[in-house]
Amino acid sequence: MKKLIKTKQKEFLLYLEKIRGYSDLTIKSYDETLNEAFTIIEILQEQKQTIFNLMPYRLKISSLNPKTISKKLSAIRSFTEYLNDNGYHIILKSDDSVKIAKTLPKPISHEHIMEALSYANLEEKVIITILYTLGLRISELCSLEIKNISDEWVRVIGKGHKQRDIPLLANTKELLYEYLKTYTKKRFVFEEKGEKLSQNSLRYIIVKVFKRVGLKVTPHQLRHSYASQLLNQNAPIADVSELLGHSSMATTQIYTKLGNALKQQNYNAAHPLCGERKI
Repeated sequence: MKKLIKTKQKEFLLYLEKIRGYSDLTIKSYDETLNEAFTIIEILQEQKQTIFNLMPYRLKISSLNPKTISKKLSAIRSFTEYLNDNGYHIILKSDDSVKIAKTLPKPISHEHIMEALSYANLEEKVIITILYTLGLRISELCSLEIKNISDEWVRVIGKGHKQRDIPLLANTKELLYEYLKTYTKKRFVFEEKGEKLSQNSLRYIIVKVFKRVGLKVTPHQLRHSYASQLLNQNAPIADVSELLGHSSMATTQIYTKLGNALKQQNYNAAHPLCGERKI
């Protein structure tokens, strides 16, 4: 089993680079964590399932700070998810989350998004524009059906199969309709051979587009950009929370913290006394 894990680990790291667009530093960190962890993790076989018991490894890293522990466990979870997506049946044991303070999301500026769009083909433009103007999760983009698009609204099926309706901007509608006329689709907005385009394929397209302008961007950052733009223009937080499909406004409030951080940064850069000695 350990030889198989080593082989799959190499494939996983290549997937992180080519499909997910992770940085060299992040990939190196994942590689080091997996090399360290799988010399300690207990691997058990039960019927047709494999169990990764993380407890021995968690005991080893227990003296590290919570953020470091969380990152290491996240790398193992991501690798396990990759194995399961590729036909293996892996169960993680002793996989309790480590609580750490939330960090602020990193939205992409409007100017950078528009610059990337100027180098994009029609399909790429539609993918990025929908994420940026509808604030969808990548899973929601993947499952977006043509029948749920009207002249003014898009019906989105979110987490827990909850539905929400999002206004469709005129520019987005025009671009989307041009795309649907150009490419014949049966059910989903993004299809390949009659099947919906996978989340990984959509991620790869987004990574590729922003790479042309020297940026590494994830689909979720475009969702952050959508939320931040709305809140910075004084949209009510309750409305933004509903548009994002958040179950609680507390989740949305992290974007207001981001807005305050940006305001502080802009203030520090603009006020003549900032950076000066005390008067």
